[in-house]
Amino acid sequence: MTNAQRRQWKKENNKDIFRPLNPKGEIKTTNDMIENNLINGTHSAPSPLERAGGEAMQVLKIATAGSVDDGKSTLIGRLLYDTKSLTDDKLEAIEKTSKQKGYDYLDFSLATDGLVAEREQGITIDVAHIYFSTANKSYIIADTPGHVEYTRNMVTGASTSQAAIILIDARKGVIEQTNRHFFINNLLRIKDVVVAINKMDLVGFSEEVYNDIKADFEKLMAKRDYQEQKITFIPVSALKGDNVVNRSENTPWYSGQTLLEHLEAIDLQDIYNEGTPRFPVQYVIRPKTDEFHDFRGFSGKVYGGELSVGDEVVVLPSMTRSKIKNIYFYDEEYQTAPRRSSVTITLKDEVNVSRGDMLVKVGDLPTIDKQLVATVAWMDAENLTAGSKYVVQHGVNKVLAKVDAIEHKIYPDYSGVEENVDALEMNDIAKVRLRLNKPIFYDRFKEHRTNGSFIMIDTRTNNTAGVGFIE
Repeated sequence: MTNAQRRQWKKENNKDIFRPLNPKGEIKTTNDMIENNLINGTHSAPSPLERAGGEAMQVLKIATAGSVDDGKSTLIGRLLYDTKSLTDDKLEAIEKTSKQKGYDYLDFSLATDGLVAEREQGITIDVAHIYFSTANKSYIIADTPGHVEYTRNMVTGASTSQAAIILIDARKGVIEQTNRHFFINNLLRIKDVVVAINKMDLVGFSEEVYNDIKADFEKLMAKRDYQEQKITFIPVSALKGDNVVNRSENTPWYSGQTLLEHLEAIDLQDIYNEGTPRFPVQYVIRPKTDEFHDFRGFSGKVYGGELSVGDEVVVLPSMTRSKIKNIYFYDEEYQTAPRRSSVTITLKDEVNVSRGDMLVKVGDLPTIDKQLVATVAWMDAENLTAGSKYVVQHGVNKVLAKVDAIEHKIYPDYSGVEENVDALEMNDIAKVRLRLNKPIFYDRFKEHRTNGSFIMIDTRTNNTAGVGFIE
């Protein structure tokens, strides 16, 4: 079915062929799912997270990483093909180009390598985002480049991801780039990592080769500092399709899930790190209508933990105390806002709260300081040096910052650090000390992924020059 045919079908039938149907043959709406939960007793009442849209919330963001020619783009293309996510015109283009190149197989990497230079060289340069859906989830895959000189692209792709796929060529095993990819996933606290040992067809689907690579990677795992990370090993052949979507008869010794089965089984709430609740205010709602003349609500997203009506909270940076009076999602009122739900909160007292302020529970205050130490991944062509000034954006707040010192550069292959560094070049990762012109309220990145990260903006070009993870 072409895109045009799909749009026409959707228009005539008032439904989307890629959205799941209920037993009546109708699209599963949010209300269908809520009603099903209530009937089966799985929930006493819908939460703001559920009311936000059952399908809309079921989105898993995945970053892929691998060395040159490990088969990242081919693996993603295979996923799209086997899940029937490629349109007819795209599939025809892949078939035509594959024949022109003299291949006796479909080159699925053509489904993702979008730049002319990528197609010509058969490599990935930029971060490409690929979208596909199953009946259970929607997926956004960041196809990141594997070259050393594109480390910043790998950081960019992984920074918004909740899971990762690291590819290893079964013929080459664990190499230096594998160390780098695992380091970045460890640095960014990606909780669910799949190690896809690819091209198993080229080693005769050897269990011994698989076990040797697994043992080498487990030695690498011993160097990580993020022990909550879940690592899953899967032997695959992206080109042939073994263990990608369908279980392979060529690996009778492997009893685990296929790649898609594993992704489908990931609990979207479990992959987020739990911590103390943080509610950065994004917008102050003042309708000023006859019905809501005195209404004053604070909208934002709950991170880390949950907030409930009656909780005593502190408004930062003013340190004013109050209690949560109401929690709204659109026109519904709730007793509790779970983590990662977008809500509007009202307070019992008339206190001054503005965009950029933060609500936290009493006794759970973050660090409030004008100095910080962070691991910085540098992304700009112009070097970072001690004494240079940048704008640090932490959440919605922007403050002017000065680089006090570069403490040391970190080698992302776990080979150690380099002391006495004068400057950071593009793709370097280092521990940096910053001084700010006014305090920010932050947590350590290891404890709170959202409130422990920031970006650095060049004051002259307005480019994003680096990203930081607070120590």
